[in-house]
Amino acid sequence: MLRSLYSGVSGMRANQTKMDTIGNNIANVGTTSFKAERTRFQDMLSQSMASAQSPTDDTLGGVNPQQVGLGVKLGSIDTIMTEGSMQTTNRDLDFAIEGNGFFVVSQDKAGDMKFYTRDGAFYRDYEGNLVNAGGYRVMGYVPASGEYAAPDATVLTGADAMAPLSIPNTINVTAADGTAQTLNLESFSIDGTGRVVGVFSDGNPYLLGQLAVCRFNNAAGLEKAGNSNYTASNNSGTPEYGTANAKGFGTVRQGVLEMSNVDLATEFTEMIITSRSYQANSKTITTSDEMLQELMNLKR
Repeated sequence: MLRSLYSGVSGMRANQTKMDTIGNNIANVGTTSFKAERTRFQDMLSQSMASAQSPTDDTLGGVNPQQVGLGVKLGSIDTIMTEGSMQTTNRDLDFAIEGNGFFVVSQDKAGDMKFYTRDGAFYRDYEGNLVNAGGYRVMGYVPASGEYAAPDATVLTGADAMAPLSIPNTINVTAADGTAQTLNLESFSIDGTGRVVGVFSDGNPYLLGQLAVCRFNNAAGLEKAGNSNYTASNNSGTPEYGTANAKGFGTVRQGVLEMSNVDLATEFTEMIITSRSYQANSKTITTSDEMLQELMNLKR
């Protein structure tokens, strides 16, 4: 009878954790690029009342084992990494990755403290640096020459080649006659490969850089670090850096943001199931208590 008490307690504890997960999913239904979580349970150890017996040659047949379960435990909290719906914003610095991949942001200028995110709502600070809402610098690649180049110039990719991206208001270039010129930014755009191209006052386009995109063998193994950022874990795999629209890294869409993948219908259904399961486990405890009370009343 005491086993049923502890089983009820374990069930209430497990369902409370599941309700916490459901509440967090519902709270983030409007969070850009949020990935929902799923809670799964597993049964705990079982106490064997009798072992299994094999059949004998002449008399009895086989007997199955007799076991009493000791409750439930939390099996896993999975991150559902399915892609959320795309919402058009028509803002030049809003981006979404269609397919696999994450944007790379850094908390420091050197790029040593890297985070990964699918939240592509970026901004320009007063120096022209490309940053996210938390001020983290957006990482990317610059032309191989190290200077501003033609839009079709090549970039060096890889972790060592990454640097913070910027869209400067002015650039210094050398004219055909060898004189130095200061050009003012007039407009910029980012294509499906993440190339940042600026058009300056001389009317010519210049490649300012290219967004870095990262992917993992097990994206569900990433750890959430808050602010819609992720960090690599022991089970996410080594980050593989590259550019969009190549090697399965996905395509960058400008003027679009990825919405949360939370399904409210599913969450509300799971909320009802979890609430009833919690009530049922509490009923197990009260019923076991009533049985113990009857036992105590045998001697008056």
